[in-house]
Amino acid sequence: MRIMAIDYGDARTGIAISDAAGLLAGFTTVIHSRSREGMLREIQALVQTRQVDGLVLGLPRNMDGTEGPRAQLCRDFAGQLAALTGLTPVLWDERRTTVEAHGILHAGGKKMKAHRKTVDAVAATLILEGYLTRRRLQSGP
Repeated sequence: MRIMAIDYGDARTGIAISDAAGLLAGFTTVIHSRSREGMLREIQALVQTRQVDGLVLGLPRNMDGTEGPRAQLCRDFAGQLAALTGLTPVLWDERRTTVEAHGILHAGGKKMKAHRKTVDAVAATLILEGYLTRRRLQSGP
Protein backbone atom coordinates (compact mmCIF):
# COMPACT_ATOMS: atom_id res chain seq x y z
CA MET A 1 0.00 0.00 0.00
CA ARG A 2 1.58 3.25 -1.16
CA ILE A 3 0.88 6.19 1.21
CA MET A 4 1.28 9.90 0.46
CA ALA A 5 1.89 12.37 3.29
CA ILE A 6 1.09 16.02 2.74
CA ASP A 7 2.44 19.01 4.67
CA TYR A 8 -0.04 21.60 3.38
CA GLY A 9 1.04 25.23 3.15
CA ASP A 10 -0.15 28.45 1.55
CA ALA A 11 2.74 28.74 -0.92
CA ARG A 12 4.63 25.44 -0.58
CA THR A 13 3.29 21.99 0.15
CA GLY A 14 5.60 19.13 1.03
CA ILE A 15 4.88 15.67 -0.34
CA ALA A 16 6.38 12.34 0.73
CA ILE A 17 5.33 9.01 -0.75
CA SER A 18 6.14 5.60 0.68
CA ASP A 19 7.45 2.59 -1.18
CA ALA A 20 4.89 0.14 -2.59
CA ALA A 21 4.99 -1.96 0.59
CA GLY A 22 4.10 1.06 2.73
CA LEU A 23 7.16 0.59 4.92
CA LEU A 24 9.59 3.37 4.03
CA ALA A 25 9.41 6.96 2.87
CA GLY A 26 10.70 7.21 -0.68
CA PHE A 27 9.78 9.92 -3.17
CA THR A 28 9.63 13.53 -1.93
CA THR A 29 8.86 16.83 -3.59
CA VAL A 30 7.59 20.31 -2.87
CA ILE A 31 4.65 21.75 -4.80
CA HIS A 32 4.98 25.50 -5.25
CA SER A 33 1.53 27.04 -5.69
CA ARG A 34 -0.51 29.73 -4.03
CA SER A 35 -3.65 28.41 -5.73
CA ARG A 36 -5.55 25.75 -3.81
CA GLU A 37 -7.00 24.44 -7.07
CA GLY A 38 -3.52 24.18 -8.60
CA MET A 39 -2.28 22.39 -5.50
CA LEU A 40 -5.17 19.92 -5.66
CA ARG A 41 -4.52 19.22 -9.36
CA GLU A 42 -0.84 18.53 -8.74
CA ILE A 43 -1.61 16.23 -5.82
CA GLN A 44 -4.23 14.39 -7.88
CA ALA A 45 -1.67 13.89 -10.67
CA LEU A 46 0.83 12.48 -8.16
CA VAL A 47 -1.81 10.15 -6.69
CA GLN A 48 -2.44 8.76 -10.17
CA THR A 49 1.13 8.57 -11.49
CA ARG A 50 2.60 7.21 -8.24
CA GLN A 51 -0.35 4.82 -7.67
CA VAL A 52 -1.09 6.13 -4.19
CA ASP A 53 -3.55 4.09 -2.09
CA GLY A 54 -3.81 6.29 1.01
CA LEU A 55 -3.35 9.89 2.12
CA VAL A 56 -2.07 11.37 5.37
CA LEU A 57 -2.50 15.12 5.84
CA GLY A 58 -0.63 17.02 8.52
CA LEU A 59 -3.06 18.71 10.92
CA PRO A 60 -1.57 21.72 12.66
CA ARG A 61 -2.42 21.83 16.33
CA ASN A 62 -1.34 24.26 19.01
CA MET A 63 1.15 22.94 21.55
CA ASP A 64 -1.70 22.48 24.07
CA GLY A 65 -3.56 20.25 21.58
CA THR A 66 -6.22 22.76 20.60
CA GLU A 67 -6.93 23.66 17.00
CA GLY A 68 -6.74 27.10 15.49
CA PRO A 69 -7.85 28.59 12.17
CA ARG A 70 -5.05 26.83 10.27
CA ALA A 71 -6.41 23.43 11.36
CA GLN A 72 -9.81 24.28 9.88
CA LEU A 73 -8.14 25.18 6.56
CA CYS A 74 -6.50 21.74 6.59
CA ARG A 75 -9.81 20.03 7.38
CA ASP A 76 -11.42 21.85 4.44
CA PHE A 77 -8.48 20.86 2.22
CA ALA A 78 -8.90 17.22 3.36
CA GLY A 79 -12.52 17.31 2.22
CA GLN A 80 -11.51 18.65 -1.17
CA LEU A 81 -8.78 15.99 -1.48
CA ALA A 82 -11.28 13.25 -0.67
CA ALA A 83 -13.77 14.53 -3.25
CA LEU A 84 -11.09 14.81 -5.93
CA THR A 85 -9.09 11.63 -5.35
CA GLY A 86 -11.65 9.29 -3.78
CA LEU A 87 -9.19 8.75 -0.89
CA THR A 88 -10.12 10.00 2.58
CA PRO A 89 -7.05 11.58 4.19
CA VAL A 90 -6.03 10.54 7.68
CA LEU A 91 -5.44 13.72 9.68
CA TRP A 92 -2.09 13.46 11.47
CA ASP A 93 -0.92 15.70 14.31
CA GLU A 94 2.01 17.57 12.81
CA ARG A 95 3.15 19.50 15.87
CA ARG A 96 6.88 20.27 15.72
CA THR A 97 7.48 18.59 12.34
CA THR A 98 8.68 21.81 10.71
CA VAL A 99 10.94 22.57 13.69
CA GLU A 100 12.37 19.03 13.49
CA ALA A 101 12.78 19.36 9.72
CA HIS A 102 14.82 22.55 10.16
CA GLY A 103 16.95 20.75 12.75
CA ILE A 104 17.60 17.86 10.38
CA LEU A 105 18.58 20.20 7.55
CA HIS A 106 20.80 22.25 9.84
CA ALA A 107 22.51 19.12 11.17
CA GLY A 108 23.11 18.10 7.56
CA GLY A 109 25.05 21.31 6.97
CA LYS A 110 22.35 23.26 5.11
CA LYS A 111 22.30 27.01 5.60
CA MET A 112 19.03 28.51 6.84
CA LYS A 113 18.45 30.23 3.50
CA ALA A 114 18.61 26.89 1.70
CA HIS A 115 16.06 25.29 4.06
CA ARG A 116 13.15 26.98 2.31
CA LYS A 117 13.57 24.76 -0.76
CA THR A 118 13.28 21.43 1.05
CA VAL A 119 11.95 21.92 4.59
CA ASP A 120 8.36 21.15 3.57
CA ALA A 121 9.36 17.85 1.93
CA VAL A 122 11.34 16.89 5.04
CA ALA A 123 8.34 17.77 7.23
CA ALA A 124 6.10 15.61 5.00
CA THR A 125 8.61 12.78 5.38
CA LEU A 126 8.43 13.10 9.17
CA ILE A 127 4.62 12.96 9.01
CA LEU A 128 4.82 9.88 6.78
CA GLU A 129 7.38 8.12 8.98
CA GLY A 130 5.28 8.75 12.09
CA TYR A 131 2.17 7.39 10.41
CA LEU A 132 3.95 4.31 9.00
CA THR A 133 5.48 3.57 12.40
CA ARG A 134 2.08 3.73 14.08
CA ARG A 135 0.61 1.39 11.45
CA ARG A 136 3.40 -1.14 12.02
CA LEU A 137 2.98 -0.98 15.80
CA GLN A 138 -0.80 -1.37 15.60
CA SER A 139 -0.61 -4.36 13.27
CA GLY A 140 1.78 -6.13 15.66
CA PRO A 141 4.34 -8.83 14.86
